[in-house]
Amino acid sequence: MRMDFLTLFPDMFPGVLGSSILKQAAEREAVSYHVHNIRDFSSNKHGKVDDYPYGGGAGMVLTPQPIFDAADFVKKQTEETNPRVILLCPQGKPFTQTEAEKLASEEHLIYICGHYEGYDERIREHLVTDEYSIGDFVLTGGELGAMVMADSITRLLPGVLGNDESAKKDSFSNGLLEHPHYTRPADFKGWKVPDVLLSGHHGNIDKWRKKQSLKRTYERRPDLLEDREWTDEEKKLMETWKSSN
Repeated sequence: MRMDFLTLFPDMFPGVLGSSILKQAAEREAVSYHVHNIRDFSSNKHGKVDDYPYGGGAGMVLTPQPIFDAADFVKKQTEETNPRVILLCPQGKPFTQTEAEKLASEEHLIYICGHYEGYDERIREHLVTDEYSIGDFVLTGGELGAMVMADSITRLLPGVLGNDESAKKDSFSNGLLEHPHYTRPADFKGWKVPDVLLSGHHGNIDKWRKKQSLKRTYERRPDLLEDREWTDEEKKLMETWKSSN
């Protein structure tokens, strides 16, 4: 996969893209990252990329010319791909694990990271293919949102995590929050690891984990269960847990 980031603040990216799983993914050639300064594409001799909004109002609006030209530059470099052009925007649809899984199957993603009051609407209408928001809050720009998306998507690419089963068991991947985890020592300050995890009985361990996952989701994110298609095993586990509480 190729990821291109169109941004006014390229210095924000090296620390994230050059660390941890994202760095390892690039070293394994599962993904390549390319960061472009939008100002480099401005036709204004001073590199100006924003202007006052028509009709008045507070703040500045990003002009279309630099962003369209930056996107055209990237597309000409990668003519064999059909990129998804992603706008990071509070008005976008929520970015979820399901959306990350969909985007992980793409060859090429272009992220537009805005600043200031917003974008000229023609960017949204004639360039962008997808709009995403990472939450119901406002940031100073789209850079952090783009890096969050890049992290979430990159770890789903084949071979990135080493064990592809890891991503399948993450919270949200199966519609539930993940079960609790424990490691050594088995007894820490009198707080003991559940006996079932020490039993070596994989069937009982799997059942315990599924029950804990359902329990944690029911307690913390019941909204995730509203449209869930329950299996008979899940129904039985939930009934057992509810009756015991």
